[in-house]
Amino acid sequence: MDQAPYQENESQGFLKRNRQVFKAGFVGFLILALMIPTFFISNLIDERKERNQEVKTSIANQWSQAQTISGPVLVVPFLENAFDDQKKPTVKKYYAYFMPDKLEINGKLQPELKARSIFKVPVYTASIHVKGSYKNLLPERLGLKPENLLWQEAKLIVGVFDTKGLTDETSIQWDGQTKSFIPGNDCGVGCNAALPASDALYQETPRDNEGLVLNLPLDASFFASEHHFDFELKLRGSEKLFVVPVGNSTKTSLWANWKDRDFQGNYLPDAHTLTDTGFTANWNVYRSMPPQQKYSLKDMRRTAFGVNLIQPLDNYAKTTRTIKYAILVIMLTFVVYFFIELFQKKFVNAMQYVLIGFALCLFYTLLLSISEYTGYVQAYLISALATILLISLYTKSVFGQFKSALVFGGFLSLLYAFIFVLIQLEDGALLVGSIGLFVILASIMYVSRKLDWNKQVNN
Repeated sequence: MDQAPYQENESQGFLKRNRQVFKAGFVGFLILALMIPTFFISNLIDERKERNQEVKTSIANQWSQAQTISGPVLVVPFLENAFDDQKKPTVKKYYAYFMPDKLEINGKLQPELKARSIFKVPVYTASIHVKGSYKNLLPERLGLKPENLLWQEAKLIVGVFDTKGLTDETSIQWDGQTKSFIPGNDCGVGCNAALPASDALYQETPRDNEGLVLNLPLDASFFASEHHFDFELKLRGSEKLFVVPVGNSTKTSLWANWKDRDFQGNYLPDAHTLTDTGFTANWNVYRSMPPQQKYSLKDMRRTAFGVNLIQPLDNYAKTTRTIKYAILVIMLTFVVYFFIELFQKKFVNAMQYVLIGFALCLFYTLLLSISEYTGYVQAYLISALATILLISLYTKSVFGQFKSALVFGGFLSLLYAFIFVLIQLEDGALLVGSIGLFVILASIMYVSRKLDWNKQVNN
């Protein structure tokens, strides 16, 4: 008859003896459960990043998009015997493209930040000086007969990806004579993804109405001598400026008073100088092929190179990297809190662990929102101090001792400082992180040796 009370006491005794084991299991479960809010915070970061990109696109559409400059390229129509759709003999017009022998491009960029609400995008106004020469143009290398070339319909084309960015009329000095370009459609030869991708030596579909176009009537004597050109482009763009090296020899120099940059494209600079206020970069690109087109227009576009003006503070990328360490911060915080609980021999309620976990998650929303106004470093400092102060004061109320609060606050400060160092590192992040975690684990193991685990489990 007394069996039920005995079983109840036995059950209560089992729970009491294994209380810390169940507490450790709950803490482990809570660590995994807190990954759910961090997942939603990650999605929030992506949404803000997409919103930032939408604003950048909007500003670029109004100011001018990223620019790609190609040319000048000489386009000469010619006639060739062919067959129509009914297999009847006919004559069709095609277009041959001739590239400069020497091409020099010198660009000076004056960047600035355009803002809309809290979002900003780097834009620039550029002055690009282009000069070069044509020589040794042999139509025979393309299998063309000089008598089939329509000299009077020749055009000189300079590709500009977004002609809306042109801020002034463009004139060219051609063999000492001043001539004016006519703005065409966007892009031009070699810089548009929609250009034909065949490996034909010439194209049937004309592309000579793009970018800047100069009607340049010629005659058969054009190929017998060297011809020089010189002009300057005044244009605006956003973030990126690229150049397509259409010359047999293309020398390019870009200067900007903007220190945060990323050289991109098919070629890296042969030499560049970086200062606290800007950069100068130089490219020398040489081709072994003759200056007339012996490769596809798609290949021309792939050879582009240039610079990307990076925003000084990429808050979203750094915040994304920071939240990847969330499970590490939460796990180590709970482990230290659990050890303080064991040393102080004071029971901490499960709900108190939940509140501390939410405070740790709130750090990332603070970091994201504040960084949009102040930048990543300031936001990290403010968010970390607020989180450390909040949890430390809460720890004081839980354990009733300033010593416990100071110990825990010191640990949390070191942990956030460690994560901040990892975020600033690039190549060495894995090495430093691995060593840091090893030191933290060793410290926890060293401290835990003073605990009588059997006694803790049975209490």
